[in-house]
Amino acid sequence: MPLKRRQVLFIGLASAAAACLSALLALFGGVKFNREEIKVTTPTMVRVKLPKPSYKSEVSIEETLLLRRSIREYEDKPITLEQLSQLLWAAQGITLPSYGFRTAPSAGATYPLELYVVVKEGGVRDLDAGIYHYIPREHALELEKAGDYSVDLMKASLNQEWVGDAAVNLVINAVYERTTRRYGDRGERYVHIEVGHVGQNVYLQCISLGLACVVIGAFYDDWVKKVVGGIGEPLYIIPIGVKKGGYKFQA
Repeated sequence: MPLKRRQVLFIGLASAAAACLSALLALFGGVKFNREEIKVTTPTMVRVKLPKPSYKSEVSIEETLLLRRSIREYEDKPITLEQLSQLLWAAQGITLPSYGFRTAPSAGATYPLELYVVVKEGGVRDLDAGIYHYIPREHALELEKAGDYSVDLMKASLNQEWVGDAAVNLVINAVYERTTRRYGDRGERYVHIEVGHVGQNVYLQCISLGLACVVIGAFYDDWVKKVVGGIGEPLYIIPIGVKKGGYKFQA
């Protein structure tokens, strides 16, 4: 049966569009195209679902406040995935899903902070070395870079050896615009206050887990950004490891 003029025109236009799309996709590489199907190859996203955090502990908040110290020496032992999960929840975990409220207060619930975890080789049981981004809503980690970058981070931190010795390093970045677009220049102060809240949460959670940490602000910003990647400006690096000798809690 002969094709009508509209059908011929439609087929011609579709063929031309397909040819243009094929050329554009080929220009960017990683694409195979034919008239039957389009296949676009994209990198596989590695996402690690973290164990559910615990909301109760045998260690009181008063004991953690009493024992809170900045500790720079750690056992040569890995931490567990459960411990890492608990630490990340304490730092920026969700406490009220319906509103997205988190463990640390944020001015206007703008939440400008982004958490990255630099895991050294053998630093966390059942987790490969790499740089991970914490996703609070999913309580999950997303792999940014595979491999051990702990030495690179140490060099970017004025060669502070505890950065290289730690099982993991939390790197806290700030996306200032999330807060300053609501509060103007004063929003920068609110961001700095917020990162302090997060640092204290991490300290206290470390103690209840038998871990140790120290907060670091001395580093080359651009170098840390190059090592870690991600978004925002780095404000804190927090090396974390197993405390030598553990803690002696009150009976």
